[in-house]
Amino acid sequence: MNDQKIRELAQAVQHNCHVSDARHGADYSLCVYLMKMREYYRWEMGLPLGAVLPKDAVGDWLQAREQLWEALEDADLQPIEVGGERFDPFDSEAINQRLEADGLVYSGGLGSRAKPHFFLGRLEQHQRHGTYTVLVVAGEYARDLTAPPAMTLGDRIYLRRESLRRMLWEKLESWRWARPDNALGRAFACYDFENDLDRSLDAMTEREIAAVLLHEQGEHEAGLRLGEDWNRMLLDLVHTPAELMARAVRDHLADCLSTLPALIATGDPAPLHFYMGNLSHMRKEIFPALDRAYADWLARGDTGALSEVAASGREHWERVALGMIACHRDDPAQAARGIQRLVAESDL
Repeated sequence: MNDQKIRELAQAVQHNCHVSDARHGADYSLCVYLMKMREYYRWEMGLPLGAVLPKDAVGDWLQAREQLWEALEDADLQPIEVGGERFDPFDSEAINQRLEADGLVYSGGLGSRAKPHFFLGRLEQHQRHGTYTVLVVAGEYARDLTAPPAMTLGDRIYLRRESLRRMLWEKLESWRWARPDNALGRAFACYDFENDLDRSLDAMTEREIAAVLLHEQGEHEAGLRLGEDWNRMLLDLVHTPAELMARAVRDHLADCLSTLPALIATGDPAPLHFYMGNLSHMRKEIFPALDRAYADWLARGDTGALSEVAASGREHWERVALGMIACHRDDPAQAARGIQRLVAESDL
């Protein structure tokens, strides 16, 4: 595929990214939205992460982007055309079969609140692990406002190196406002961000992409255990507190299956600090034993409590997840309330 064809394909994917952003841009708080837009501008303009952004230019771009989204709010997602064939934008497998020879990777899937996420990028690595495939993506030609560093779709795991690097930068920038003594600060202290931003980001990205893969491997295993009933339930819970709870439960299951045991086994403190610092409020609320085990490790340098809580978490969170599925199966219309109650009574 020549450069012109790649540009045309990227424009088609970017159109769908704009439509998705037009529908979901209001999902964020004002502070989060403005931070994401600043970094989106940086990506679109190809600016270095540490560069000072021109205030007036960003303001003009932001106004123009919001006007574009307003015009696209009711627009339809468009099919993706590759080699004269047109594909549904969520048919990632078929699209990638056509793009593989050109060293390109495409993904179309649903994230939190059923927001569609699309991207087109350059293939860096293609790995086969038993029943699933890992696609590591380098630079990206098209993306939406929120760029998840990883996503599991069926038997394919997508790891987005550029998006992960940018996410780490955003976390660093947010932490720098007050520089609290917390898990994120301990993770950043493992690198020389004050004197060598780019090398530190590269080193942290390399460590964390391995941790992200561990989580997605856990997601794959969790999917095998929970089946398609989980996905049907999740779609019925969109825009309810039960959706946040469901995602937190599954994330904990995935991490107790894969991420935590592996991070503990490596003995490398940096990714373990970052893992704890990156937990959402919901995940902390329903799994206080994990925070206590982390505090024990900080105090004594012994990972025994962490290993124990990961082992108990595997059985606990699978049991809770299956209970949520059963609740939804029994009464789909009222499942959200029952699931909220179940999770609230099932903290560990």
